Amino acid sequence: MKMRSAIALGAALTLSLSGCAMGGGGGSAGATLNADAEVSGEITVWSWDVGATALTRIAESFQAEHPGTTVKVVDVGYDNAYDKISVGLQAGTGLPDVITIESDAAPGYITQFPKGLTDLTPVLGEQKADFDPFKWSVGSNDEGSLRIAPWDSGTVALFYRTDYAEAAGVDLSTAETWDDLIALGKTIKDKTGHTLLSTDLSTGGGFQMYLQQLGQGLFNAEGEITIDSPEAVRVLTMMTEMNAAGLIKNVRGWDGRVTSAKDGDSAVTPEAVWWIGTLQGDAPELAGSYGVLPLPAFDAGGVRTSNSGGSGLAIPTQAKNPDLAAAFVKYALADTDNQVSMMKEEGLFPAYLPALQSDYFQQPVEYFGGAPVYETFAELTAQIPPIVYTSDSAQATDIVANAVTAAVLNGADPKSVLADAAQQLATATGREIAQP
Repeated sequence: MKMRSAIALGAALTLSLSGCAMGGGGGSAGATLNADAEVSGEITVWSWDVGATALTRIAESFQAEHPGTTVKVVDVGYDNAYDKISVGLQAGTGLPDVITIESDAAPGYITQFPKGLTDLTPVLGEQKADFDPFKWSVGSNDEGSLRIAPWDSGTVALFYRTDYAEAAGVDLSTAETWDDLIALGKTIKDKTGHTLLSTDLSTGGGFQMYLQQLGQGLFNAEGEITIDSPEAVRVLTMMTEMNAAGLIKNVRGWDGRVTSAKDGDSAVTPEAVWWIGTLQGDAPELAGSYGVLPLPAFDAGGVRTSNSGGSGLAIPTQAKNPDLAAAFVKYALADTDNQVSMMKEEGLFPAYLPALQSDYFQQPVEYFGGAPVYETFAELTAQIPPIVYTSDSAQATDIVANAVTAAVLNGADPKSVLADAAQQLATATGREIAQP
């Protein structure tokens, strides 16, 4: 599912956990799942929006294939979901058998409640290679135990206005690197007046998405702070130079981004596969004006994708029927037909790689002039670099957003503001700053 603002989500998590002694899950590691268990009885599943719709539909076929089982899906609503999950994990009671957790919230829950979520490795471990490696990584704990099963991916590519490129006489498919794209963006700006891209700099302006292309997050595998890494300085320097060249239109919030796309302010949008649904729903009048390409790499031959969004399913250790819950999770997430159906019906792009081999992802999409744009995302998903998240990722995101604003909008030196940001986070969290 498309994630809401990481900052808002982190704030909700922090609010829910404030004043609590972490650990949660009732002090138990939960049952050891049996992949071959005979299942019966009933389970309750929490999700929201299209996720709840998809799981309700999948539950019907699961029940038909597993007589004597009942799967009740409850749409708990996004606004209340994380408060309820956090309180339930802390109390060790009150949660259902299966819960939905978005990818940016996953590390916080796994870290803060190490005994709160059931180890899914006995059920899905043999299929690790069949899942988006980034999603598997972000849903696993430090020991490599899978606690949140990958559901949908936020594979990122480059949406671009074909009419703007044509008017400027440029071929964006030749842009193998960000330097290439920036050079073409200057031509587009000179010839058409349109900026290269629109983004909300106050929330980071895509900084972490670009950084992930370089295989780097805000922390390393030891949990040390890497906000001031050479890779991070490189990304922020690029963003600063783009803005100085007049290639960035700064917008405010989600609505600002959508409005900017509808108004045709900019030539490209680096964004996840779910942006397709946003364009089709909010800007139907622009059908035929868009194409999709892999992201440009930072260096020739480098990674040409990243991640933005997505979610997974977890089984609280307090689940009343964990084996049935595990059977349902595996049925929904590790099955090609079910994953393809959730893409067709609800627009949930699979994190299950075998599903991406379906003919569905090679079909033309009318909105994009008949181009098979899902094929691009399907090819890129397995290439998303895994990065490290921690329980302090939400706080780091806020601090980084301030650094982006200081450098890109106010002209501060990227290296200096990131060094200051790293020190600020170290002071706030007690974490060490990684040494070069």
